[in-house]
Amino acid sequence: MSSRKPLTTDFIPIPLPDYREYDVEEMRTRAQEFYDDIKTRHTVRDFSDRPVPRDIIETCIRAAGTAPNGANHQPWHFSVIGDQAMKRKIRLAAEEEERAFYEGRAGEEWLDALKPLGTDDAKPFLETAPWLICIFGERKSTSADGKLRKNYYVPESVSIATGFLIAALHRAGLATLTHTPNPMSFLTDICGRQDHNKPYILLVTGYPAADATIPAHATEKKDLSEIATFF
Repeated sequence: MSSRKPLTTDFIPIPLPDYREYDVEEMRTRAQEFYDDIKTRHTVRDFSDRPVPRDIIETCIRAAGTAPNGANHQPWHFSVIGDQAMKRKIRLAAEEEERAFYEGRAGEEWLDALKPLGTDDAKPFLETAPWLICIFGERKSTSADGKLRKNYYVPESVSIATGFLIAALHRAGLATLTHTPNPMSFLTDICGRQDHNKPYILLVTGYPAADATIPAHATEKKDLSEIATFF
């Protein structure tokens, strides 16, 4: 049974409930500490099969659910897969699409861009990692009053929530991989979602394997001057 509160349909302003202000020096410290931590996050393709308790994943998804989004419709759904048979089915379907991708669908320019990452059509991590999280965007969703309604800014909202989720999983001590087979419609069928749900990302998470590596290319980050302009 849902514990969700009844839908609020009118604008009712309430005092900002839990904002905490810090002095400037503490702000600098906290900003630096976050940067120092998040820069140790790396996309991993070598996962351990060590189990990760479900409640940790649940808490990280709750964090993702606090992300800003269009009209507060929260137009996302996280299908969390730990079942081995289901992971096997996803791997087989994903590798079928990936073979077509690497055998010509991608085009030479795209494949050249991927060479420094060392990727190919083999995706064993889809079975090895303890959890797969398929992140769907919902073009429509049911509100608290049971009505199916149109959602707004779905790609933007889902992208922000995914960023929150990756940061939360990293903070918990887990590695992640954003996997995007193309096309991804098979995930809608396997996860039993309605056709107004669109899969955006298949997020793989768990402990990195003891011998996990990352490509040197992935450590080459643009300088602040290249990614930001201050006016």
